[in-house]
Amino acid sequence: MSYILNIETATKNCSVALAKDGKTILCKEIAEEGYSHAERLHVFIEEIIKESEITFQDLSAIAVSQGPGSYTGLRIGVSAAKGLCYALGIPLIAVDTLQVLASQVKVSNGLIIPMLDARRMEVYSAIFTPNFENKRAVQAEVITESSFENLRETLYFVGDCAEKGKTVLTKENFIFLEEIKYPSAKEMSFLSFDKYQKNDFVDVAYFEPYYLKDFMMTVSKK
Repeated sequence: MSYILNIETATKNCSVALAKDGKTILCKEIAEEGYSHAERLHVFIEEIIKESEITFQDLSAIAVSQGPGSYTGLRIGVSAAKGLCYALGIPLIAVDTLQVLASQVKVSNGLIIPMLDARRMEVYSAIFTPNFENKRAVQAEVITESSFENLRETLYFVGDCAEKGKTVLTKENFIFLEEIKYPSAKEMSFLSFDKYQKNDFVDVAYFEPYYLKDFMMTVSKK
């Protein structure tokens, strides 16, 4: 029996889920306009452990969404995951954020394209089959009217880019599932358990989130 705590903080959704043998048994999450990860994350973790009536020592591993996504959100999530792994002496599992997002889509044909906002018309995107197999690696790209034009299958777009994506991605085979906006820790459960069974762990000391783009610092105009 394996308990894995899954942490997803790559977007505005601060999400924590406890899984038992790959199945989510409890999830707490909140998506707010202003990031509340620093205030909410540790509260959610403690509440889930208490409400599940287990102890931290019962955990077999910690899984964290590795990015791409918000620089600050990823740092908070990874720091918390590393701290727990160090304290408990358990392995750390890194899960692809876009695969977690794509895993919310239940279709039998076509392709799934998760996209997360990366400022202006830039997005982080990848392409997955209905079985959530990666068909194209993660990219940071500017979306235009010619984006994905070589793909003839039905394309299902998910993520927080629907509003700007629909202005340029207008072909008949493009479908926006606007209700699926953010990745959630509850979709990490199967993915993290699969990696746990394969001993697919990352080094707790050296693991860094997958930022994809350099963090941009701007000088205040005040």
